[in-house]
Amino acid sequence: MSFSRPRGEAGTLLGAQLVFNLGFYAVIPFLAGAMGGEYGLDAVAVGLVLGARTFSQQGMFLLGGLVSDRWGARRAILLGCLVRISGYAVLAAASDFSSFLLGAVLTGAGGALFSPALESQLSHADHGTEDSRPAGRKKGRRSVFVWLSITGEIGALFGPVLGASLLGWGFDAALALGIGVFSVVTVLLWFRLPSSIPANPPTTAAAEPESPHTGHHGALGCLRNRRFVLFCVLASTNMLAYNQLYFAVPLELGRRGLDASWLAGLFLLASVLTLVLQLPVSSAGRRLGPGRALSVGFVLLGSAFVTVALTSDHAGSSGSSIAPLAGATGLLILGHMLLTPTILSLIPEYLPADGGAGGRGAYYGLAASCGGISVLAGNAVMGQLVDLTDRLNWWPGTPWVPPVLLALLTAVALPRALPPKSTVAPAPYATATGSAADG
Repeated sequence: MSFSRPRGEAGTLLGAQLVFNLGFYAVIPFLAGAMGGEYGLDAVAVGLVLGARTFSQQGMFLLGGLVSDRWGARRAILLGCLVRISGYAVLAAASDFSSFLLGAVLTGAGGALFSPALESQLSHADHGTEDSRPAGRKKGRRSVFVWLSITGEIGALFGPVLGASLLGWGFDAALALGIGVFSVVTVLLWFRLPSSIPANPPTTAAAEPESPHTGHHGALGCLRNRRFVLFCVLASTNMLAYNQLYFAVPLELGRRGLDASWLAGLFLLASVLTLVLQLPVSSAGRRLGPGRALSVGFVLLGSAFVTVALTSDHAGSSGSSIAPLAGATGLLILGHMLLTPTILSLIPEYLPADGGAGGRGAYYGLAASCGGISVLAGNAVMGQLVDLTDRLNWWPGTPWVPPVLLALLTAVALPRALPPKSTVAPAPYATATGSAADG
């Protein structure tokens, strides 16, 4: 088993992801407080700004992937950095709702350009390394994308610490740090990334020119790949489940009468588990193979939600323990660490076999956009169920029944949506933490 760290272009891209997340988490977690406190925006305005940032990023991932396919990964990555810098600059100059909204949308758009291009390019490095290794060593290799999860989580863990340390000088100080971080990343990537990074190089020397009428080719070929669309829809359950740490779990803390400060402890637990266990969990996933890894991962997510449902209580309760939520968080993170590597590493398996366009960046973008849509729709349903449960005095665990059923359904259905070759032998494993998408 190989524990060697990525070098060269892959190392540069992983370092960029780490710093990108540092700059993101040094600013965005404090945006709501700054708008409501320093600038006096009401809760509705704050919610609209934050929602616009999320939607502009998640909803534009497919567009970001198309840009990567059309203009190349290097240009898309650098453009993403520049757009993120402009977003932070607008936020620094903002004093009213419209300017905060514009800054938030630009911030999200920068991430939508950056992430699909980076993941697409890393997938080339990942599979290229796999092909170049001796046959006897391929099985035990450590995918470069496993390190993407770890570097991204380091950024997510220390970014808020950097941002909080600057809040004494005001929110603008955190923004200045973010602008400086992204500026440094842009300059380094300008010089470090090869000037001719292709988005979708042919996989064989004899690959024929792309035809817009051939199979799944073309910029939006991923949308005509029905098996891949089904894969994305089912796999989006992973992102929906992970985002309950940001949505339903805080609500559950309130329903149990627990102090909101416990939420920071749960996030710390999630980060520590990811940093400590990502490598051994990815090794276990490689031994299981793609189909079994997906099934086990979604069963873990379902078990997390069952734990919350069975220990839930009506709003206004008191004396509840944090232990069930901590245990559920642990199960959720274990499932997420097992699933995200598997899901992202399988995406190239759906590309046309002849290496024609099909748009590798667009494939990654579609997968991320499906995750964003799933979060928006799923959170709306969860919110309604929480409200109805408390008003109508239903069983306290009712809001968690749909995610349990969805996770178990996906555990059964998703392995059947894999390309035939992926159900036989383990695929190279890739991962990107949920926070990577956020950044």
